[in-house]
Amino acid sequence: MRAQLLLPALGAALIGLSACDIEDWGGNLERFQKDFHYSYALKPDGRVGIESFNGAVEISGWDQNMVDISGVKYGPTQEAADNLKIDIVDTPEEISVRAVRPSDHRGNLGARFIVKIPRGAHLDRIVTSNGAIRTVDGAGPARLRTSNGSIRVQDLAGNLDAQTSNSSVELLNIAGDATVRSSNGHVRAEGLRGSLDANTSNAGIEAKIGETAKSVRLDTSNGGVDLSLPADFSSDVRVTTSNSSITVRIPREPNAHLVAHTSNSSITSDFDIRMQGNIGKNHVEGTLGNGGALIDLGTSNGSIRLLRM
Repeated sequence: MRAQLLLPALGAALIGLSACDIEDWGGNLERFQKDFHYSYALKPDGRVGIESFNGAVEISGWDQNMVDISGVKYGPTQEAADNLKIDIVDTPEEISVRAVRPSDHRGNLGARFIVKIPRGAHLDRIVTSNGAIRTVDGAGPARLRTSNGSIRVQDLAGNLDAQTSNSSVELLNIAGDATVRSSNGHVRAEGLRGSLDANTSNAGIEAKIGETAKSVRLDTSNGGVDLSLPADFSSDVRVTTSNSSITVRIPREPNAHLVAHTSNSSITSDFDIRMQGNIGKNHVEGTLGNGGALIDLGTSNGSIRLLRM
């Protein structure tokens, strides 16, 4: 391990972190805490992995070939906070950071991280619990995992696999395939240039798909879906939900094969549909424009609408 710099205080940076993430474990500002700060060199396309617990992880890109790691450790006593170990393994190609949970402590411990990485560095595996994960810049394939905390990913070059529980997921400008899993949390995606596979429960999904996007698969329960497609989309779209509605927005006359079915509501369209097969109030199958990619929409106890943007 190369030389590292440890600073006793972080000042405004940590104040900003405490203020911006009220999701963090406990929310008790009277906990005992200890600041930390480390810095290591990393190649522009190196890999970064972070593992923590009971705390948020924030990662952003900058124009330096360095990884800057700031944060704060929490504990039920000052001694416990001081002794919480931050284990770091670094090489010029890869840096791995881990908050080590002591075997003799079951709770009231945790760590938050603010990390700056080279803009082209790969986010390998980012894991925490009871706290949010937020990233700006970086490359994939990236794997993000948390519980009871939101995930927000912006300007990622590469594939993404994001999973949380009891909170939301937001994706902005992802140049790769995205897989999202959440429970009891809303999913929002905008500016995707790859495929989207999103699954959540007891919450809705809102997605605006980019011009070069691939296939879309959205699955939720007890939450509505609002999907905006680009004008010339050419990949299959499959949307399923229950107990809520599905809205699909398209900017001009689409070319697609449509299959839509609902159990106890209606289906409406701003576009002409050349019908085929069995047709009814609750089931429609037909061709939009010249035909093409499949749009398969299914719900129960909710309406289906195709709208012209």
